[in-house]
Amino acid sequence: MEIAVEELSELTRKVTVTVPAEAVRDELDSAYGKLKKDVHLKGFRKGKVPMTILEKNYGPKVQAEVAEKLVQDTYFDAVEEKGLDVVVHPEIRETRFADDGSFVYVAHVDVKPVFEISEYKGVEVEKPAVHVTDADVDRKIEELRRKYAVLKTADDDHGITEDDIVTVDFQGFHNEKPMKEVHNENYSIDVGAKRLGEEFEEQLIGLKKGESALYETEFPADYPNPVMAGKKIEFKVDVKEIKERVKPALDDEFAKDVDAKYSSLAELRAALSDDLRQQREAALEGDLADRLMQKLISANQFPVPERAVAYEVEEMINQTEERLKRAGLTLETAGIKREELAKQNREAAEKRVKGDFLLKKVAELEEIKLADEDMERGYQRIAKQYNMSLPEVKKYFQRREEIMPFIAELLNEKILRFLLDAAKITEAAAPEVAEPQAA
Repeated sequence: MEIAVEELSELTRKVTVTVPAEAVRDELDSAYGKLKKDVHLKGFRKGKVPMTILEKNYGPKVQAEVAEKLVQDTYFDAVEEKGLDVVVHPEIRETRFADDGSFVYVAHVDVKPVFEISEYKGVEVEKPAVHVTDADVDRKIEELRRKYAVLKTADDDHGITEDDIVTVDFQGFHNEKPMKEVHNENYSIDVGAKRLGEEFEEQLIGLKKGESALYETEFPADYPNPVMAGKKIEFKVDVKEIKERVKPALDDEFAKDVDAKYSSLAELRAALSDDLRQQREAALEGDLADRLMQKLISANQFPVPERAVAYEVEEMINQTEERLKRAGLTLETAGIKREELAKQNREAAEKRVKGDFLLKKVAELEEIKLADEDMERGYQRIAKQYNMSLPEVKKYFQRREEIMPFIAELLNEKILRFLLDAAKITEAAAPEVAEPQAA
């Protein structure tokens, strides 16, 4: 086998592989031999079709199959022989059977960048102070009061207020055209929950049963529903029913109703404050890791393979398509252009690829590897998260396409844990809380 490598750019190589005629002939003979046993042609007994007839009728198909097999059988040996540390899959640009009987193919491949990582131990990362205020606890108390409230049908002269449950018909219009994806009948809206956007719900305030309204709402570019994101939509809304929430009194009995372990409202407030603090501490772990990675990415400038970035962009687009699919939509019906989505995701994809190379470099330098106990903890976490038994989780991860991404995720977590343990974490000063003014 002959292998020629040409440098097309800093990280892209053109690899030309020539498979000798003898090996090609063996593969072609094997393919035609199998075909001869199975093929049925009129006028010939099974297994007795002449080779010339087989080549005439099935030549292109057999050559295509043999070409694919020859590439698969030789590609990894070729890049290994030339010492190419490739990323992602190759792009096969050309395949041909030469006149001398050999087989030639050309692959464009991207190789891993070679770089020296800057100091990665002792990176200074500021940790935001965790601060739970009385106002934070008040909001959690109000959420609980909403949860334990009793609903009653409102009087006809009742204007919609925050906390009401409203049933409406609505139709959205964009550029004066009705949007079939923004239409619903007998749709229930929990006013104040802001699921349809704060501006949309504010326009409902004061409307009464049987009334209609026509108003415009502008949705931000990062609005979760891509059909509405970044658009100015005019809504026609018909109010069909209003139900009021009758919230429980804020006293010790309310605390007992939430959970019998609380004997007073003060105990409930203290527990909610502790829960909020723990939640925010846990959320900070991910935030600190992001801050640390941003610092490493900024401090280490090196090119990343274009095909690796393209792969990440495609993964991001696939995730968007999956979210839309669950809502019964496609990119086209949601009015999203694939090219625009690719542009929007490119910067994030580049950072993700660069971050992955940096983590792998740290793992190489520090000899960080997954141990059996790391895998076991990972399985246990998945079991708890999805309410599965440990054997069920392990059975799910038996397939290579499932276990490999899981292993990569666990290894990255272990590397990040090492970096965070080695970092210089400074805690930001807690924001000053203004004291209430005396009356």
